[in-house]
Amino acid sequence: MRLLVDGLLSPEASLGSPGIDEIRWLKPVFPGDRLRLRVTITAATPSRSKPFMGSVIQHGEMLNQHGQVVMSLKAIGLFRRRPAAAHAATAAPPAAKG
Repeated sequence: MRLLVDGLLSPEASLGSPGIDEIRWLKPVFPGDRLRLRVTITAATPSRSKPFMGSVIQHGEMLNQHGQVVMSLKAIGLFRRRPAAAHAATAAPPAAKG
């Protein structure tokens, strides 16, 4: 979990988590193992009641130094959203003039 928190979550944007689902320890982890985390965002949903935040569903896999998946999980995170104007500026390229 420390790798997930330190490497993925921004203290400015993360607003906590309602929980982790489907955590699976698939192989043992030993002292001295080198671990890395691979995360895929599978869904992002704006909050209907709190427009400043939204939820993100993430699928994570922890891999050891041999590339073997040792742990997998599905997590839900709550994150602060960008203001609508900032999101619009980064989401779509400017229209071509011509």
